[in-house]
Amino acid sequence: MAQLRLAIICDYPEENWHSMDLCAQMLFKQLQTKHTTSIQAIQVCPKFNWRCKQIPWLGKKHFAYNADRLLNRFWDYPQYLKNRVKDFDFYHIADHSYAQLAHVLPPERTGVYCHDIDTFRSLVEPEQEPRPNWYQAMSHRILRGLQSCAIVFYSTAEVRKQIERYQLVEPSHLVHAPLGIASEFMLNSDNVSIADQKILEKIGAVPFLLHVGSCIPRKRIDILLEVFAQVRAIHPELRLVKVSGEWTQSQQQQIDQLNIGESIIHLQDLQRSTIASLYQKAAAVLLTSEAEGFGLPVIEALACGAIVVASDIPVLREVGGKAAVYCPMGDVSAWVKTVEQLLVNPTNAPALNLRVSQAQKYSWSIHTQIIAQSYLQLAD
Repeated sequence: MAQLRLAIICDYPEENWHSMDLCAQMLFKQLQTKHTTSIQAIQVCPKFNWRCKQIPWLGKKHFAYNADRLLNRFWDYPQYLKNRVKDFDFYHIADHSYAQLAHVLPPERTGVYCHDIDTFRSLVEPEQEPRPNWYQAMSHRILRGLQSCAIVFYSTAEVRKQIERYQLVEPSHLVHAPLGIASEFMLNSDNVSIADQKILEKIGAVPFLLHVGSCIPRKRIDILLEVFAQVRAIHPELRLVKVSGEWTQSQQQQIDQLNIGESIIHLQDLQRSTIASLYQKAAAVLLTSEAEGFGLPVIEALACGAIVVASDIPVLREVGGKAAVYCPMGDVSAWVKTVEQLLVNPTNAPALNLRVSQAQKYSWSIHTQIIAQSYLQLAD
């Protein structure tokens, strides 16, 4: 049987959505190593065109960056795909927020991975997330693209529940394909580059709390900072290591008001092996989010043997199971009490073997097998 040519349609790396980049990379890697007899995987992503950023008086403004993002997503990328439609048999859009691209692809041969419903929040909960008309029009176009696809993959039962609750996708099109853990995330992993070793040496032996992820609103970085400030008042030597994301103006103001800036180490663009080392060395990994689609840092941290304290929301309960410690979302006093107790007595956390075994339930190999089989069935 001839190989099925599958285009993996990736995010622009210039957008810095590391989790989306990871999902596309892991799918491509697994297809290349384990499914070459049936599928020829090709990563697709055009060159990002800078326009507004090139304008001297405008380029440094955040508006210019966002304007370039929209132009590339809604004009350049579709035009690029139009010229390559005949190059592939099937098309996998790795990030649902790029689902507008489905409008230029044959819908019966296109699938998309829906990681969460955040992109559509202003449509389904307009009172909770009011947006201007142009934004809602953009979201509608993305949603219509998603709805046109033959397959919509999702990561957790909670995401499916939300999709069905708001009737975003025909249920018969939905396929459960949980995410996995990259090979770098494992207990006692010690594969760190010389450059990143210097980063770890900078942190030294000082106890620290760790947060990995962006600084977007649903991550509730305000809770993270307040919890850290109060715990640090009890343990002055404690540090907060923040990996990825850019502080917003309000977050920076909060850091200044709490007078914790000198106790925060903010790191960017780390290799996965370095993040794995940080997971292993952290006193605890905190996930203060009010909403997630999956919560990759939960299983990555657990795989490295870390103690994980997460918001008690359904999706994180689903992924972390009994291996994580949970606190009511937004309840600062409960978080402070829990984290302080774990710092004093780490044995109060779930057992190490439970943490590692929970993470091992998730595999990029299984994730890829489900996706590959779905496209092969479409081809029959």
